[in-house]
Amino acid sequence: MTKEKSKSNKNLVIGSIIATLIAITPYLFYLHESVPDTEVWNTFLFTYSSGYYDSAQIAIWVVLGKLIPLYLLFLWFFTCRHWWYHTLLVPIAMYVYQIFDVLNKDVVSVDSNQLIYLIPIMAVIIPSIYLIRARIFNKINEANKSLEELEDEFKISPKNFWDKVKQYF
Repeated sequence: MTKEKSKSNKNLVIGSIIATLIAITPYLFYLHESVPDTEVWNTFLFTYSSGYYDSAQIAIWVVLGKLIPLYLLFLWFFTCRHWWYHTLLVPIAMYVYQIFDVLNKDVVSVDSNQLIYLIPIMAVIIPSIYLIRARIFNKINEANKSLEELEDEFKISPKNFWDKVKQYF
């Protein structure tokens, strides 16, 4: 009984941490308002000079507009229990590309030509998801298992967060 209670408490703590991380996203997004509306932003840690945007505040606003969805996608990816969670890698790759594009180049259109860079990622993920789906429906037709039992059978269940991270590297 104490093992069940300690596991329940652990799940409650982890769930509370995840809920807090999601709840603070509006505050993280509005951090750009603390940046001065000047071309050069001097802090005691660094000096940032916005080249393309002519305003450090606008540059940080654009970066945060890409980082916040990426942050939420990472939370979803590492907490998702469904067999299809690998499909979240496609929008994650898209946002990572956009962030690097914003940080490394002075471009006219930030969101252009990203599909070309996502094709290799999608070429691996989409067929993999389709094959898993086909295997699930073949097993449904052959067995008397529920869809949830089959999802559990295909689920890769690392023991902890770091095992799940190591699974990809």
